[in-house]
Amino acid sequence: MAGKDYGRVITAMVTPFDADLQVDYGRAAELARRLVEGGCDGLVVTGSTGEAATLSFAEKVRLYRTVVEAVGDRVFVWAGTGSNNTEETVRLSRAAAEAGVDGLLLVVPYYNKPPQASLERHFTRVADAVDIPVMLYNVPGRTATNMEPATVARLAQHPRIVALKESSGNLTQASAVRRACPDDFVIYSGDDDLTLPMLAVGARGVVSVAGNVVPGAIARMIAAFEAGDVAEARRLHLRLFPFFRALFVTSNPIPVKCALEIAGFPVGGLRQPLDAADEGVRRHLEQVMAEISDLLPG
Repeated sequence: MAGKDYGRVITAMVTPFDADLQVDYGRAAELARRLVEGGCDGLVVTGSTGEAATLSFAEKVRLYRTVVEAVGDRVFVWAGTGSNNTEETVRLSRAAAEAGVDGLLLVVPYYNKPPQASLERHFTRVADAVDIPVMLYNVPGRTATNMEPATVARLAQHPRIVALKESSGNLTQASAVRRACPDDFVIYSGDDDLTLPMLAVGARGVVSVAGNVVPGAIARMIAAFEAGDVAEARRLHLRLFPFFRALFVTSNPIPVKCALEIAGFPVGGLRQPLDAADEGVRRHLEQVMAEISDLLPG
């Protein structure tokens, strides 16, 4: 399974809600099609950007079916099925596979703070339970546990564990993972503002929050780097950099949902304990987005 083209601009989709904060499946299908047409070649459904923590099991499975039906086989669809309960992760992962997704995004279990050996057993248990590819997701800022490069390297020997979303913000760690893992094991930046430097140390692309709004510009940046036009890649990175940072002035996905509304594609509010962006965040996003208006989808 490793070495396939799982996508370079993989957007972690927001989950649209209606006025009653019920999942708007029709809008989710529209968003998925919009992202693919805008330049994404992969999607993550029900990641942290998709407010997975406040979605029910049934809502998640219906979202998987909705997005798969909306985009067909045009892009690789990943389902964020990880949790801090191994057996529940297995149950949702099997349901996601049955719903037709192409792969699974599995976050390091949060709050429990499992040791490295326990992480290895957790991910192996899930990968053994399904027959589709698995992408590991290391985000210590949210989980309180860092998955070490040696652990990733051992897990990369599993035939279905094919990729890593690295969101430690640590290029030293990303370099160590690249050295330790087989050449066909795929690494993605988990931070939009580090995509370009991550490409330089061996990442293939990004699992992106900003891709909800500017997928085409990110795709062009990656394509320029791959073509050897580092100056153009750097130019696009520096133009997008203030927007990348603005999406994290408060908890994700508060800013990106606001940004989509500013861009003319509203996706509703957020479920508590998150709330909509305040006026300060909105004004900041409006200012930053005005500076990249030519990079926004028409």
